[in-house]
Amino acid sequence: MKYYSVGQMEISDPRWIADYVEHVTRLVEGRGGRYLARTSHAETWEGERPAPAILLLVEWPSREAAEAFYESEEYRPFRERRLAGSRSEMLLAPGEDVAGKARID
Repeated sequence: MKYYSVGQMEISDPRWIADYVEHVTRLVEGRGGRYLARTSHAETWEGERPAPAILLLVEWPSREAAEAFYESEEYRPFRERRLAGSRSEMLLAPGEDVAGKARID
């Protein structure tokens, strides 16, 4: 089953971003991840929470692949710099429809 990372970031110190994007993109792809979106153009359609400065969507081939990336020693220093220079929320969700009505590939 595919899994999806959903991230929202508010940047407090942008110095980490260029190095993060350059190296982490390769690390994500090396673990089978595929970026679906990495954008600063998200819009709030509903609700009161403002759109994040950065919205991230990554598709993973499995939960294990996502966890292997997130917990890897290669990613750890980049994750630490991101956390120090932003307020981040990251979610991991399975590609499933719990109602059983939608076709999910």
